[in-house]
Amino acid sequence: MKKLFSLSLIICFVISCSNNENKQSATVAGARAGTANVDSIKSTFFPVTSFLKGQMILLDSTPVTILQITIVDKKTDSSWIKKEKLKPLLQPFIADIIDKENLTAFFKESKFNDQSTDAITFTYEPKIPLPDSIALRHWDIYIQPETGTVKRVYIIKQVKENNGVFTQQLTWRSNKWAKIVTIANKADGSSIIQNETKWVWDFNEERQ
Repeated sequence: MKKLFSLSLIICFVISCSNNENKQSATVAGARAGTANVDSIKSTFFPVTSFLKGQMILLDSTPVTILQITIVDKKTDSSWIKKEKLKPLLQPFIADIIDKENLTAFFKESKFNDQSTDAITFTYEPKIPLPDSIALRHWDIYIQPETGTVKRVYIIKQVKENNGVFTQQLTWRSNKWAKIVTIANKADGSSIIQNETKWVWDFNEERQ
């Protein structure tokens, strides 16, 4: 009975995420003709966190072992990890709720038809100085014009730790792979890539 109840909750959550994505798909449906229609799309603040959680649930249901590729000091190392080990690694990005209710006061949404990436791009930038409690700095949503589905999500965060300030960049390719790049920001204004980790679970597409 408990297993049946848990399965029902998962199905409901997937349906909810799917509905959110369908709503976003509807907003870009009119933009397929060109940039003039893109400007008329109503601001929606795509529910990024719900989308990523839905992606994690779909991944959990996929019978695959994840390939982890790590680059540190220009040295590449790869290994296989179980699916349950990925969620804690992505938790810093899933924990920050990105939706219309909590971030419209701090971020503005813009959109355009990016022909170079064959995507409708929704970009979110700060519109006022951000409080220390908000680590998010920027995020982009890339939507396939022909289907209205999410192709890619890109998020930038800035975190402060005892040993300095770091910029973290998440790139999530829908149903394919995820990558986190951590950049150390030095006191003199320069920066250096500290490490880069990519997780691949779909091996039928070019890793780009």
